[in-house]
Amino acid sequence: MRIRAHCTPIRHRRGRSARRGTALLFAAGLAVAALTSCSTGQDPVGETTLGSSSDINPQARDNLRDGGNLRLAITSFPANWNTVSNDGNEGEIAEVVRPMMPRSYRIDAAGETSLDHNYFTDIQLTSTEPQQVVYTINPKAVWSDGTPITWEDIASQANALSGKDKRFLIAINNGFDRVEKVERGADDRQAVITFARHYADWRGQFAGNSMLYPKSVTATPESFNDSLVNGISLTAGPFQVRSTDRTQGRIVLERNPKWWGDTPKLDTITFSVLDRTAWAAALQNNELDAARLSGLDEVTTIRNSPGLAIRQAPDNRWRHITFNGAPGSILADQGVRVAVSKAIDRQQIADSLYYGLIDDPKTLNNHLFLMGQKGYQDNSLGFDPEAAGRELDALGWVRQSDGIRAKDGRRLVIRDVMYNNPLWVQVATIVQQNLAKIGVGLEIDTRGGQGFFTDVIQPGDFDAAQFIYQGDPFPLGSISQIYAYHPDDLQGNYGRIGSDELNALIERTVSELDPDKTIELSNQVDRKVFEEGHSLPLVQEMGLYGVRPEVANFGAPGLASYDYTTIGFLK
Repeated sequence: MRIRAHCTPIRHRRGRSARRGTALLFAAGLAVAALTSCSTGQDPVGETTLGSSSDINPQARDNLRDGGNLRLAITSFPANWNTVSNDGNEGEIAEVVRPMMPRSYRIDAAGETSLDHNYFTDIQLTSTEPQQVVYTINPKAVWSDGTPITWEDIASQANALSGKDKRFLIAINNGFDRVEKVERGADDRQAVITFARHYADWRGQFAGNSMLYPKSVTATPESFNDSLVNGISLTAGPFQVRSTDRTQGRIVLERNPKWWGDTPKLDTITFSVLDRTAWAAALQNNELDAARLSGLDEVTTIRNSPGLAIRQAPDNRWRHITFNGAPGSILADQGVRVAVSKAIDRQQIADSLYYGLIDDPKTLNNHLFLMGQKGYQDNSLGFDPEAAGRELDALGWVRQSDGIRAKDGRRLVIRDVMYNNPLWVQVATIVQQNLAKIGVGLEIDTRGGQGFFTDVIQPGDFDAAQFIYQGDPFPLGSISQIYAYHPDDLQGNYGRIGSDELNALIERTVSELDPDKTIELSNQVDRKVFEEGHSLPLVQEMGLYGVRPEVANFGAPGLASYDYTTIGFLK
């Protein structure tokens, strides 16, 4: 699901990792048609298949020195440190918060899950009729003020995310809309969740990007929406906040003295707010220790820089275009959206983005599964500009003397909004050229990172919007979040597109406990999403990082989660 970001704003989307799964660079005047026939003379750095690899310089703790400050970058200061709130549901915010908050499962490079025993000694599905899950909390687990983590924290978050009280501005129900009750188990360290309706991805309710927050945050709409706007104090991870400086754009995390697990090797982690285009240079200038890279220029720069290494493992981020189908939008008509989708040459986009980086760039042809994951299949409508033109003709959009179509006095011109980054502009330029061939205009509208989601995407200030979705191993929480349409509860459906038929299909999918049937239904959902003209997947991210060679257990994790206690610097 996708969340601000490295190359552009990223939005969390609950992805299927082991089973399935939120910027573009461009130099003005680039001749994109020639990209695929050129050669850089350098070996490609990776492939597009996802599934089993990570590249983090794995090292035993004994090989690492104690102490040190890991310097990382983000594009903007967190709008809200509550990552399950709508304003906080961004990838970069999660990256800052993850070292500090509980999650139920660890994830390996293949996307497989294992219980995180720092927080839970056991999680069991104990019944299916009714569905019931029992969480047993590690008796050592405490919040940073020393108070125990208890069943009441779980119950409070379940209530906040249930959707029953619309004053809670949640990013995702995450299956809690299907929960009947949460009760105390054998003691305060055990929570029993009973479901009123089946929920297939019950393992993901406190995992992946959905962290557990203390009841003081989730108890009321006011605390949920606003208490973490300016920072976070009560945490429960190996790190906690030492300082924040919004003016300087800097966040420093330090070891949590109340942490009960393995002592972190690092003393501190520092996040600096930097424009995305400055990351590679900051890495070169020894201002950062690691940074995500985009495009051949950045990769070449870092590869040719002494004292730096390239780490690469395809991950669960993917680029896409979301269309705005709200009443009054130029793309309110489903037929127009579908025609526009068919006219966009996604293979040309893939070739241009990955030119010189991989041998055989591929488009992503599924909204719910990533390449290399069980269940992935091509459900797209395909590239067919001739059909797109005929469909627009049939809908009454007539070419004018300047080549742009019009209907009822309105010109078919789309405003494409994106983070101000060259790669996003590169994609938009290709789309602009594609659409011009069928008589559709496109205006490129770039915005800054600060407030991109809260001020632009959420209110629907776009005709088309480009950003990155980021998933995790738990798919079904995001199907409703993004693709179901309820006008009074948009959640992550920023394009305001959907149908009763799609809603019903999503409900069937989320209720199915048989994994094979879930995959089959999920692909039916995906095909319907394409047919609605909801959004258009482009390419899967390659997961390229520039990292100092002495940094260990950090870099390109693929689908894996980091162990923040083992990240550090070689002796």
